[in-house]
Amino acid sequence: MKKLASGAALAIIAMLMAACGNDAGGNAGNAEGSGNSANSAAPAKTEQAEPATFKKLGDEPLTLTFYNTSGTFPDTEFKTLIADPIKKKYPNVTIERITTAAETTAEEVLSTHTPDIIYSSSSSHQKIIRTGAYEDLRELIERHHFDTSRIKPILFDYITEITKGKGDQIYAIPFNANQHVLYYNKDIFDKFGVDYPTDQQLTWDQVLEIAQKLTRTENGVHYIGLSVDNLTGLAKGLGLPYVDRETGNAALDTPEWLRIFELNKRIFEIPGYVTPDGTWNWGRDQFMKDQVVAMRVTWLANMVGPLEELRQQGVEFNWDIAPAPNFEDQLGKTREAQIHSLSVNSQSKHKDEAFQVIAEILSDDGQRILARNGRVPAVINPELEKEYGLDIPVLQGKSVQNVFIGTPLQEHYIHPYELEIGSRLTEAAEDLAVKGLDVNSAIRKATDAINKDVETLRTTLGQQ
Repeated sequence: MKKLASGAALAIIAMLMAACGNDAGGNAGNAEGSGNSANSAAPAKTEQAEPATFKKLGDEPLTLTFYNTSGTFPDTEFKTLIADPIKKKYPNVTIERITTAAETTAEEVLSTHTPDIIYSSSSSHQKIIRTGAYEDLRELIERHHFDTSRIKPILFDYITEITKGKGDQIYAIPFNANQHVLYYNKDIFDKFGVDYPTDQQLTWDQVLEIAQKLTRTENGVHYIGLSVDNLTGLAKGLGLPYVDRETGNAALDTPEWLRIFELNKRIFEIPGYVTPDGTWNWGRDQFMKDQVVAMRVTWLANMVGPLEELRQQGVEFNWDIAPAPNFEDQLGKTREAQIHSLSVNSQSKHKDEAFQVIAEILSDDGQRILARNGRVPAVINPELEKEYGLDIPVLQGKSVQNVFIGTPLQEHYIHPYELEIGSRLTEAAEDLAVKGLDVNSAIRKATDAINKDVETLRTTLGQQ
């Protein structure tokens, strides 16, 4: 493969192309629709020609490898959103996915493979930072004139927050905003003669009233009115951290967390919600495959791609989307928007090419493909939201504009200890659901367990 041109050579080539009247063609650096955010880490790119590197490659083949460290990203979405669009625009470039056994950890994969592009969600950013696999993108952003001000502030600000005061590296570029909605099964509502959720955001009190009507057993089938991802999901409506950023200790002893524990307790106390055999944790499979959950509040990406794959397998049912509910005094806000991001491997031999692939995916053209296939764009361009879901069959006829009702919150700072202590919140939910603990006792028990874990983590991970 031919060597990449130097930064100076790239600039000269771009200037010559611009002088010859070449069109910017929706390049990721195009400032159109960028807004006035002050989060730009590099000069804004305007009237820039298509990446000179790809033009220099000509027909010479290049394969870049791709690995997903966390987050739901089915093969259908990988092909539709990344592999196929890049192949269409640059026929000589192939994006090849690294797939491993389900039980293999991201750390194990990155110790034996060198994917050029790393896809992550905020649930794995800190973990991957510890491996050293993320390249600091600041130099690549500057060299390729990537305009970060085009990215929605709640997404890019989260990325910069990860390393604030610790070197201020930029390890990732937001790929999409993984927002929350309320999915509901119309067939279950119809079966029991209950009105569907409205297109207006409901309060938790209103949703629980509906859930009580739909939690019942009929002809031997046990239906559950509501699934909310329990304490961790509910806490996202208030943007709550699990541990204190400064001390690393448990952050559950607050009025906000008390409110979350009390709400989850109310859900568990709906008659029939916890089954006689102690089943209490209802999720995606029960909504999508078993089709016994009437409403589920969760991330878009957790459901849209899998529902489309299920449709392709011939399994369909009558469901729709409503805005994510919240407390009455929080209406107008939904839950935290989880960050799904793209990064360059620090050990890649093709860093420039990998970054230019990322830049293409972040172009308006690339983000339009995301929007039309059920992902909320990372860039500021309201016109793309109008096209949301148009190209993915499973969203046809759905109330997709309900995705954009309510303002998503910026995701709370994910402390390096948070992933390791997340199981304590699952245990706390179980204590509320089946072990009869009151909310104050459950909070105290979880706090003690987290603080003990933190002492161990300070030894294994180091003082954070």
